[in-house]
Amino acid sequence: MADDTLGPQAPHTLLPQVPRWHSIRGSLRLVADPIGALDAVHAGFGDTARLYIGGVQPSVLTRDPGLVQHILQKNHRNYAKSKFTLGFARYIGHGLLTNEGPDWLRQRRLIQPGFHRQRVAGLTGLMQEVVADTLGPLVQAAAQSGGAVAVPAHALLTRLTFRIIARSVFSTSFAEAELDRLAQLITEIQAFYIRTIRQPYLNWWRRLRGQFRHHDRLTAELRALLGRYIAQRQAANAAPGAPAPPDDLLQMLLDARYEDTGEPMAPDRLLDEALILLVAGHETSANALTWLLYLLAHHPAEARAIQAETAEVLGAGAPTFADLPRLGRALQAVQETMRLYPPAWMVDRVALADDDYQGLRIPKGTLFSLYLYGLHRDPQHWDAPTEFRPARFAPDAPRPLVPFAYAPFGGGPRLCVGLQFALTEMQLVAVELLRTFDVEWPAGQPPVAQQPLITLRPRGDFQVRLRLREGPRAAAN
Repeated sequence: MADDTLGPQAPHTLLPQVPRWHSIRGSLRLVADPIGALDAVHAGFGDTARLYIGGVQPSVLTRDPGLVQHILQKNHRNYAKSKFTLGFARYIGHGLLTNEGPDWLRQRRLIQPGFHRQRVAGLTGLMQEVVADTLGPLVQAAAQSGGAVAVPAHALLTRLTFRIIARSVFSTSFAEAELDRLAQLITEIQAFYIRTIRQPYLNWWRRLRGQFRHHDRLTAELRALLGRYIAQRQAANAAPGAPAPPDDLLQMLLDARYEDTGEPMAPDRLLDEALILLVAGHETSANALTWLLYLLAHHPAEARAIQAETAEVLGAGAPTFADLPRLGRALQAVQETMRLYPPAWMVDRVALADDDYQGLRIPKGTLFSLYLYGLHRDPQHWDAPTEFRPARFAPDAPRPLVPFAYAPFGGGPRLCVGLQFALTEMQLVAVELLRTFDVEWPAGQPPVAQQPLITLRPRGDFQVRLRLREGPRAAAN
């Protein structure tokens, strides 16, 4: 069904229209199975189509890489994050993730140096310490259980990555109970916010039942927890004869000064940015690493290839940041995992002014849903798109002919500020875990479903069996 409008004006190019009744009927499926619902839209209506989110909000769904590039890069100034992302600021504040316009750019310039390669290189030792602390008990448990131990993958990697980013931001480790509570609060708030978007027609009932007030209280608890750690650091820095503060991301935020005024960040802004680092800094990595374990458990030959390369490059030594370029197999497996299961599986943008893309007139206010999951699995751009083939990211492998067919970290000026941090972290975790264990899939386990919230995670959790490996490095553990 062709539509003659993309908003208040008629476009030069006609877009297919998913009828409103179809969107309303499909809203329950969008909640239960968003990936299946959106894939069905593309299968029935093409690469770009109009639909109604939750049967209410008109939107343009696309997996066209050219249109994605146009919005994120070529004409990025005309496209801002929509009310769906900005609305999340109610719960996580106005940090880089939820900010817009000149204020966002000012903050980005202030924070960007904290993620340069030199600083990330300095954090690799900390990352390795957290990985060793996490794997140590598993090694002992496996040794006491005949050489293998079954673990819940997502819980393990959420815990690991949360501790890495918490140490990277705050240096001093949180108490275990506080770390677990922080992770629980973030998960519960995120899941609630997604429900308010996918079924907006139920928000009146949520308000009546006090669910918005309840989650506002959870947010206040989350901010109070982080605020105490920030206050402790500020007090320690101000104490007479205080030693040099830790060289962590929190101190970077405290020391940063705006170029135009020379002033530091205001207290609320400082808390917002620290919270964003904590939320975004573990969520995407935890989910990508969870899917990586899932894939490696089903493709043991790929795991063995990583293990062989690691043994050749490192022997029994610990990897340094300088070693990572020679450990390409682990990085390629991470990159391929993020193709199949992009943590940021959907990106939203809204047009700030009228625009045109290849004859398609885009009126001001048009909401776009950039479906990166569908883009990454589109057979127009990828050979055998549903298969796990890390070698497609090898240096000598052909790349997709179309730019932006692969965009797990977004693109353009809003390319993820923590890209280098995340890739370094995930590569190190993959290397260290596979040096110590073989990853196996327990027999009889049911298929793993996807749960696309703000990021793409498994629905529930699944088990992997970690079997101790023999050899010099495994013995050292």
